[in-house]
Amino acid sequence: MCGIAGILTIDGRPFPNLGLNLGVMNDLIAHRGPDGEGTWANDLKSVGLAHRRLSIIDLSRTGHQPMLGRDGSALVHNGEIYNYRELRQSLASDWEFKSQSDTEVILAAYNRYGPDCVNHFRGMFAFAHWDGKRLFCARDRFGIKPFYYLIVNDVFFFASEIKSLLPFAASIESDPGSLAEYLSFQFTLGNQTMFAGINKLPPGHTLMIENGEIQISKYWDLYYQIDETITADTAIEQIRGRMSESMSLHMNADVKIGSYLSGGLDSSLVHIFASEFDNAANLGFNGKFTSHPGFDESHYARIVGEATRSTVLEIDISADQFRDNLQNVIYHLDEPIAGPGSFPQYMVAKLAAQHVKVVLGGQGGDEIFGGYARYLLAYFEQCINAAIEGSYEHNRFVVTPESIIPNLGVLREYKPLIRKFWSKGLFEPLADRYLTLVDRASDMGSTIAWDALDRTVAYDRAYEIFSSMDNVGANAYFDKMTHFDMKTLLPALLQVEDRMSMAHGIESRVPFLDHHLVEATAIIPAIIKFEGGKMKHLLKQSFNDVLPPEILHRRDKMGFPVPLDKWLNGPLRDWMTDILCSSRSLSRNYINAKNLRGELESGAFSRKLWALLSLEIWQNTFHDQASEIRSRSMI
Repeated sequence: MCGIAGILTIDGRPFPNLGLNLGVMNDLIAHRGPDGEGTWANDLKSVGLAHRRLSIIDLSRTGHQPMLGRDGSALVHNGEIYNYRELRQSLASDWEFKSQSDTEVILAAYNRYGPDCVNHFRGMFAFAHWDGKRLFCARDRFGIKPFYYLIVNDVFFFASEIKSLLPFAASIESDPGSLAEYLSFQFTLGNQTMFAGINKLPPGHTLMIENGEIQISKYWDLYYQIDETITADTAIEQIRGRMSESMSLHMNADVKIGSYLSGGLDSSLVHIFASEFDNAANLGFNGKFTSHPGFDESHYARIVGEATRSTVLEIDISADQFRDNLQNVIYHLDEPIAGPGSFPQYMVAKLAAQHVKVVLGGQGGDEIFGGYARYLLAYFEQCINAAIEGSYEHNRFVVTPESIIPNLGVLREYKPLIRKFWSKGLFEPLADRYLTLVDRASDMGSTIAWDALDRTVAYDRAYEIFSSMDNVGANAYFDKMTHFDMKTLLPALLQVEDRMSMAHGIESRVPFLDHHLVEATAIIPAIIKFEGGKMKHLLKQSFNDVLPPEILHRRDKMGFPVPLDKWLNGPLRDWMTDILCSSRSLSRNYINAKNLRGELESGAFSRKLWALLSLEIWQNTFHDQASEIRSRSMI
């Protein structure tokens, strides 16, 4: 796990002060690699690469980057190629290896396979490879590792984090379309970011610059091509085998490995598997809010700790810590995204960094196996409609109304959501109804000056993703919901996972996102994955002999809850009001100042204040400091 950056002049001219500017980029991502740094430039000074290193595999200096190949090529790499040992063995016949690192395996693989090398990798990665004629960049299949780029005056800049690109931007401004997407969904869609002109390479894509031309290509996608011959027993056997294989790969490191341990199904399962390996640190890391008992799930984490004879280290998170650290959280995120869970994750990562350099997480389990309550709610409504119409017998539904009813108890805590959901319509097409469930724009209401933003494009893009016929069949309702979240919400959560760990110089790994495991799950019939409307049914059935009963049968998992409304309506009220009611905040063109003041006075605080607070701190951190940030470049 590292940080990478680079500069290439598309027309091949020398770039002014190339070495100094690479140093500027490297300094801005120094937190990603505390164990070393390096830069490289070609003789013409038209291409330069920069790297910050966090040593996980091959702790010696032989893994130093930028890494140069015997053929004169140069490479910077962020992430891990988990199958590097197998690849190294197969590539040894035509490559003389000088190190034990997975980075050199990328050089050797590119030497043999060219751009097709990415199809041979299992892991999380973002890299840039210069072979003397072309720059080849790639990002892993799910976007676990970041890759951002900027083009200004025919110069291509790339980096692991947006902040490393900002000194070279022509201006630092918000992208209107992405801002509308954030306020609508709390994540962005496509390859735009919230900074105008700065894009991200999509997951599963490569980017090549050669002879002045830029080409972006997709090398992988997830397709739900259902295999109707798969039985429940076969599915369980496949999931157990693939999960075991993924864990073996993800435990590959020359350092001890710990785990985030929330007490939920996914992180518990990962920790239990990890505890069986020799290099397990046998440490779980948990965040809790003991001042608000309803937000404390540490009891379940301790159950898993006891079952695995592990030590569970806990951090008790307070309102004062939220106030003191939120700006750091937003700075490291680069752009506001997802919900308030990024804050406790930042705090738990800080705790973990005091003990380990690698930590495992459970990201991806909800999207792969169907762990969000909204899946059940949306599906239940479609079942009712089908029962009324008499159409669910035509293989359009994997559950019947009769079978789904016993599982509706998990929605007990979601009654406000149900009221809101059914107040906005009923029995419309699933795409419309599901987007209603993930829509945050209505929560924002009149505090946002929507006439200054174009929400139409945001919803059209979301609808297009949900209705993708190439990936999911027209009537595959359950798979359509999970596919949408894999394409939209998951990348946002992975951005949080990467930034909050790297803010403290540790590597976070996500074993559920081995593409062999995900592909195996995607082809399993939904009637097996979502039997009777039971969330994560297949995952639970696959490991019911491994998980403690208290974890297996939990129906009250809260995600990563934060007592935000209690803080903002209590000890942090004045602090929040000062930020949101500052003259700068109220002058933003997307804020309806009068209505925002009225809402703050009413004390009716909701999750939308997290979005507005994050957005304003982001504006303060980057936009309002634009001249200072841009002065760092030495052009």
